[in-house]
Amino acid sequence: MREFTSKELRTTWKKFYIDRGHVDVGAVSLVSDGSTGVLFNVAGMQPLMPYLLGKPHPLGRRLCNVQGCVRTNDIESVGDESHVTFFEMMGSWSLGDYFKKERCQWSYELLTQVLGFDADHLAATVFEGNEKAPRDEESAQYRIASGFHPDKIYYLPEKDNWWGLDLGPCGPDSEMFYVKDQPDCGPNCGPGCDCGKYVEVGNDVFMQYDKHEDGSFTPLAQKNVDTGWGLERILAFLMGTSDVYRTDLFASAIAYIEQASGKTYGEDEDTTRAMRILADHIRTSVMLIGDPAKLLPSNIGAGYILRRLIRRAVRYARALDLKVKHLKELALLYIDEVYAEAYPLLGENREFIVTELEKECDRFEGALEKGLKEFKKILKQKEKSGDTSTVLDGKTSFRLYDTFGFPIELTVEVAAENGLSVDTEGFQQAFREHQEKSRSVPKETLKSGLEDHSAGSILHHTGTHLLNAALKQVIGPDTHQRGSKVSENQLRFDFNCDHKMTDEELSQTEALINSWIDAALPVSFVEMPKEQAVEEGAEHMFLDKYPDVVKVYSIGEVSKEICTGPHVANTRDLGHFKITKEKSSSRGVRRIVAVVGQ
Repeated sequence: MREFTSKELRTTWKKFYIDRGHVDVGAVSLVSDGSTGVLFNVAGMQPLMPYLLGKPHPLGRRLCNVQGCVRTNDIESVGDESHVTFFEMMGSWSLGDYFKKERCQWSYELLTQVLGFDADHLAATVFEGNEKAPRDEESAQYRIASGFHPDKIYYLPEKDNWWGLDLGPCGPDSEMFYVKDQPDCGPNCGPGCDCGKYVEVGNDVFMQYDKHEDGSFTPLAQKNVDTGWGLERILAFLMGTSDVYRTDLFASAIAYIEQASGKTYGEDEDTTRAMRILADHIRTSVMLIGDPAKLLPSNIGAGYILRRLIRRAVRYARALDLKVKHLKELALLYIDEVYAEAYPLLGENREFIVTELEKECDRFEGALEKGLKEFKKILKQKEKSGDTSTVLDGKTSFRLYDTFGFPIELTVEVAAENGLSVDTEGFQQAFREHQEKSRSVPKETLKSGLEDHSAGSILHHTGTHLLNAALKQVIGPDTHQRGSKVSENQLRFDFNCDHKMTDEELSQTEALINSWIDAALPVSFVEMPKEQAVEEGAEHMFLDKYPDVVKVYSIGEVSKEICTGPHVANTRDLGHFKITKEKSSSRGVRRIVAVVGQ
């Protein structure tokens, strides 16, 4: 295989397709416009969805690009050698033009003639067929005709080799793998196996069917091809490593962290993990702040995800004995060196990026500083009282978390530096007790109306407002309440929506609401004339049923609704939000059932 720099790989990809009649459509903002129900663009094909669904593209029917993407659904996995939150997807598309024959031939040419893969080490998977659609023998034959060995074609089920939405265009996909020179892990070793012998290098999606409401399939009038190859993954593979943090995309950042911290990448698991998280999170933060959308940290939506990334970076920088000034220099490395040519907008927004990053880092550093001062007080009190225990009790560690925003992981780390361990089980017990207290909702935490409502229903009432706000971000701003019912055990919420919510949409809705709960947003109300409330943008339903003077409840900057109440005083009193069911209520209206609390 031939080694590439990241610059060479981007250029080579686009040239390969431009030489074959494709037009480079360029990249769009990392921040989603909301039309697809996600906060960020998570795939190269996402911005092209209207054209894959049949809308004519102004630049033609053969397209290509390298699109930046952001995914944070598995943020806890960042720190290993392969997971990142920002990545680049190299894509190419046929919108009703060529189909399987050309696609299979070009993928093989790209792998073998351009990237230098050995044909004897290549394998491919195709759809095995089921009662909905036949076995994809066509793709298998075109893979073989292009150069794949017949015994390296594997037929896999729908979960592995099918792409589609609830309704509309869908079809089989065919993935390509590099087969390592290592023994099979067992009799069923093959693509999709976790042993590491088969490494995915690319995927071709063939949209050839139209799925109808009754579940039936008919041939699609406009057959499309969607190809997506991850740049970071391919780059690392071509360099002979499985560690994306050893590619030129991260090399200068890791080298700077080593120099500034005095530690060595790879010297131990904790140090290496912290370096990877720091390098990844600062890179993604730079990309988001420097994006055309100029995203800023906040307590809602995409801004909350950015805030979480920056604060995690600060936390892991502290583990490496680094300060905010080091994070600034790390950001400048990405702006001035790594992405200066590929993303010139970062250079244009250089001062803006660094300023906003510093502000957020400083803000969180302040919170950490208060927590550290409190920790020192705890140590002095232990010494003064003659407490010789080497274990920090759960209630104390929970108070650090609840009052000072001190993450339990940081408490454990600081305790260890002072010769102490932490009763983490006691911490979890204190957390559960806090949630139980939140479920009971003492009178002093409520705003009004206690005598008419049970405490499990007041929690659900506030949860309903958060759900309404979240759906507007995940589904779209035109989503509104169509009905609701709150009981002691659960909440039910009806809203306008033209499709069954996907698992990703449901997960994003839950995550968004729980982020607002964790943010401890204040809940307050003011009384005003009904007309004024409407003018100020307060959400409302059945407006004619309200009196001339109404209460407008606000939950931080997240939600503003006309409501009679009552509500909790702070979102943290909700504990947790969980969707238990999503289904159709009536034509064009969906229903969510959810629970709030422990």
